[in-house]
Amino acid sequence: MNRRRGTGRTAGVLAAAACLAVSPPGGARAADGSGGYAFDDGARSVKGAVSTLDAERLEPERSYRDTIGKSVRLYYRVDLDTERDAYVSVVAVPRGAGKVAYGDGIKVSMQDGSHTQCGYQDTSFGPAEFARPLTAYAHRTLTPGSSTCRHAGAYYVLVERDSAVDSDPGAWDLQIRFLTEPGVRRSGPTALPENWASGTPQPPAGGPRRREGGAGFQDAASLRQGEWRTDIRPGQTLFYRVPVDWGQQLFADAELGSSPDGDAFVGNALVLSLENPARGHVDRGSLSYSGDPATLKLDPRRPVAYENRFSSNIGTNGMRFAGWYTLSATLSPEIAEGYGNKPLPLTLRLNVTGQPKPAPGYVGAAGPFAVTDADRDAAASGQSAPEAARSEGLRVVGVAGIGAGTVLLLGLGAWWLLARRGAAGGPTPG
Repeated sequence: MNRRRGTGRTAGVLAAAACLAVSPPGGARAADGSGGYAFDDGARSVKGAVSTLDAERLEPERSYRDTIGKSVRLYYRVDLDTERDAYVSVVAVPRGAGKVAYGDGIKVSMQDGSHTQCGYQDTSFGPAEFARPLTAYAHRTLTPGSSTCRHAGAYYVLVERDSAVDSDPGAWDLQIRFLTEPGVRRSGPTALPENWASGTPQPPAGGPRRREGGAGFQDAASLRQGEWRTDIRPGQTLFYRVPVDWGQQLFADAELGSSPDGDAFVGNALVLSLENPARGHVDRGSLSYSGDPATLKLDPRRPVAYENRFSSNIGTNGMRFAGWYTLSATLSPEIAEGYGNKPLPLTLRLNVTGQPKPAPGYVGAAGPFAVTDADRDAAASGQSAPEAARSEGLRVVGVAGIGAGTVLLLGLGAWWLLARRGAAGGPTPG
């Protein structure tokens, strides 16, 4: 009986490992040119309300999906304590390639039960007037010395879509994620250092290496410092993620390679956007293209530090915690008119400078607001988040399988010794 039970446990472990090994990736890589956005696995459906009274509650550490119409306002509810900062991010994904205008975009804000605004962010298409995913977040930051938005209870997240009169009236898909950040044991400084390294470092050495991008935050390909090469089609958005630890700085630039098929001028041909680990917008840049190589550099940002959150500068405020920062690159669909509907070479150059510093002393696990050894391994191998999770699952299953096999062998060995001893002793006297 014991032997059969042990065999069954081992078989169950092996079956679990087989399931993990053959399970498909969490999202299709965008390198196939489909341009479709990869939403979070397991995202729940939610329905935004037109008033706070009917707002559905979002649960911490979960993702949701909804849609929003033209010039619509939607409310959601979150329940907060008095200890943790909170973030609700929204990725707005226009359906198709309909007309959008300069000011079209989304605003995400958070307010308490008395309608006091806690924090907001808005983002728009800007001068690059073509449809692509837009990201913004609302946050409740517990600022020392402030009594605003510090109580426990219900808070409300408002998502607003702004659209010009002649913009496409079609619905936009929404990807919503609610995260909380642990409080700290002791409040540190809130003032920012006066001096910081704002000069752009030299390009990383070693030459370009191939790495295909993902189709969303869900399956963004992991990168570390270096030069990375891919191809991007008109209208396509590619997503990458890079771990940046406390005290480190991220420098990023993108180069669109030359084309032999024309010399048409396309303004804002490539857009490069940076988002933080809570999917808050940090920075964006664009470049024009005339068939020759063209490069854009994102503005230098301060090293990742807890006190950055107390700055009014959006670029500094966004560099408030360690974790995975996401870069997305979108090639304008207008490129197809001047150069044909085929991919152009794209190179990303990343520098991550500075030695990692200790975390700020969280009360509890840091969750996504940290950089682990497993994260660095994923960045080296290029694994997306689902792929890294499967690798870790296979490792755990492998260890469990070895453990179960060892127990089984020890049990069989003990059974064999007992049997030998019984046989050597002969029949028991009556």
